[in-house]
Amino acid sequence: MKEYELTVLIHPDLEANLDAALAKVRDIITGAGGEITSEDNWGKKKLAYRINKEDFAVYVYMDVKLPADAPLKISNTLNITDEVLRYLLVTVDEKGRALLAEDKKRASERSESEETKEEE
Repeated sequence: MKEYELTVLIHPDLEANLDAALAKVRDIITGAGGEITSEDNWGKKKLAYRINKEDFAVYVYMDVKLPADAPLKISNTLNITDEVLRYLLVTVDEKGRALLAEDKKRASERSESEETKEEE
């Protein structure tokens, strides 16, 4: 299975009952044979431009693992789902993730070395 990043913009009127809309998205993913590895709700944010007469949307980011035929199934289903204003499903850039992890490691090492210098 290949790793993907899925960002879903959910209709802002569903913010009070977000669990039902997210359950529907999760069912779409698992129904296509996928698996959600992590999920992050970014909250309600203003859109850069109006979508379906809406100025705001609830952003939800997910890391998913999908079999080869699942992205097409998920895309087709999300296109006709009323709760979803827009979505973006992209493959994970392994080199980019490795560079980010390396940068975080260097930053933490730098901050640790600065703390030890201050203690001396």
